[in-house]
Amino acid sequence: MSIYGALFSGVSGLTANASALGIISDNIANVNTVGYKQTEANFATLVTSPASDRSYSPGGVQIVPVQNIDQQGLLQASDSATDLAITGRGFFVTNSTTDPTTGESRFTRAGAFRTDENGFLKNAAGDFLLGWPIDNLGNLPKNLSDLSALQPIDISSLTGTADPTTAMSLQANLRDGTPVHPNAGTYAPGQIADGTIANPDFATSIQIFDSKGGNRTLTFGFIKTAANTWAAEVYVEPATDVDAGTHPNGLIDSGNVLFQPDGTLDAATTFPNGTGTLNITWDAASTGLSTSAIALDLGTVGRPDGLTQFATNSTLSSASVNGAVFGSLQGLEVDVSGNVTATFENGIRTQIYKIPLAVFPNPNGLSARSGNTYGQSDSSGAFTLLQATTAGAGRIDSNVLEASTVELAGEFTSLITAQRAYSANSKIIQTADEMLDELIRIKR
Repeated sequence: MSIYGALFSGVSGLTANASALGIISDNIANVNTVGYKQTEANFATLVTSPASDRSYSPGGVQIVPVQNIDQQGLLQASDSATDLAITGRGFFVTNSTTDPTTGESRFTRAGAFRTDENGFLKNAAGDFLLGWPIDNLGNLPKNLSDLSALQPIDISSLTGTADPTTAMSLQANLRDGTPVHPNAGTYAPGQIADGTIANPDFATSIQIFDSKGGNRTLTFGFIKTAANTWAAEVYVEPATDVDAGTHPNGLIDSGNVLFQPDGTLDAATTFPNGTGTLNITWDAASTGLSTSAIALDLGTVGRPDGLTQFATNSTLSSASVNGAVFGSLQGLEVDVSGNVTATFENGIRTQIYKIPLAVFPNPNGLSARSGNTYGQSDSSGAFTLLQATTAGAGRIDSNVLEASTVELAGEFTSLITAQRAYSANSKIIQTADEMLDELIRIKR
């Protein structure tokens, strides 16, 4: 029994060391694989209980692979903004299909993501990187723990964007001492816009942006109608850009601008209308634009921070207008919290997704998948979706990749040890064979 036991023990040693060689070979082969986690070959005894305390029954050995998935790899710089690395416990969430509720959810630390031909971010395994979509108000989905709230990160729809003007402010001076305009006595609102008063005391044009990112021109015209009182109009040029029924001759708004004796705005000013907003209805047939609502700020009553009436020339000091022309997508940025921001050539920056991180009670229990990804298992426990930089999930860094955790010198040493152990176990089998041969010769 002991000879056969020794023979089988040697066989188990050969099998275990052959498996160890496979583990070491995998580690060495993946020394440059992004996000690869080293696997250790741990040996465990196989014990056969003896029939009595005066005999020994050899057992053998078995291999127990141990994945060091929770081991942090070194971060290496990259020149791609979609190369991402995690410092912490979390994993990127990916899926084999564009529907996270139907395909298999897989988890990875390998953050080398690239845009495919359809605009989706994918990893080396061909899986889609998932993220929470951010709406126009900057809000995330309500239930962040629900897989169905995730979407594949898609930048194909971000070909470009425009930012319409919604607010503007003026800093201008209307010269004190300007005589009352000769047409002041017969002035009616709209006569500056329609050209009845061809020469207003002061006029200035300002560029704004429509909903499609196009340039439009607003002109402000002023005539002095009394001491410290000016009639004001704002109109679009050319007038054909706006709806003729709503804005005859392009007139958007009109009213009176009054000044206090010190040259600052008076509270009795009625321009623009009571809401302080310029509502522009564009001509639907020629422009196809949605209505613009622009909050107009002429300054603070009693302070020289907007329209003034001082004894200097009438002039526009500055005009602040928000919005931007159409701009093409320039690139993507990812911050440490996982916010994916699209940047455009016109300077607009828009947050479009937030990358979640999955954490597990026992990450070393995950099941390995091809492409350096992992699947959830009973040993790993169920995952929890967290926002980066919260609850120990870790931070996300862009333009960096997590390197393999394989230490090459140690693997080569283990390779030598496995080879020697394999040879030694083969000697056990050879010796047991010779002893059995001797036993057979006794009968002869």
